[in-house]
Amino acid sequence: MKKLIALASISVLVVVGTACTNNSKADVAAHNLSVAAENFEVSRRIVFFNGITDKYLLTIEGRCSVQTANSALGGSLEVTCKTGPNEYKKHFLGLSDNVSYFVEQTEPVAVDAYHYRVIFRPDTIIPAIEIDKK
Repeated sequence: MKKLIALASISVLVVVGTACTNNSKADVAAHNLSVAAENFEVSRRIVFFNGITDKYLLTIEGRCSVQTANSALGGSLEVTCKTGPNEYKKHFLGLSDNVSYFVEQTEPVAVDAYHYRVIFRPDTIIPAIEIDKK
């Protein structure tokens, strides 16, 4: 329990310290939009296109989180979309020298340009403990 309290205290101090830095309103709004998007609150359209032929290869639309990763063979993209209250779909897409993508936010989202947004997830902070009754 003491470790949990210490972890929570350190987390709060890091957040407060980050919030006190001199960031522009645009930086704070951009950060808050990113947080909202990663919590499936932002509608997006992700379009993959061939840079040589200028043709669209794939379009994904919805409340989606986008993560990029680099590998030895080229980049990749992970797109996770919320499809229902507790339902998600995850797509893995490879990128090459002629295939690229762009992500468009399709609807405006109200975010506060004056305050940071912090979301605590108790199920992530507190581990699930199973008691073995022998």
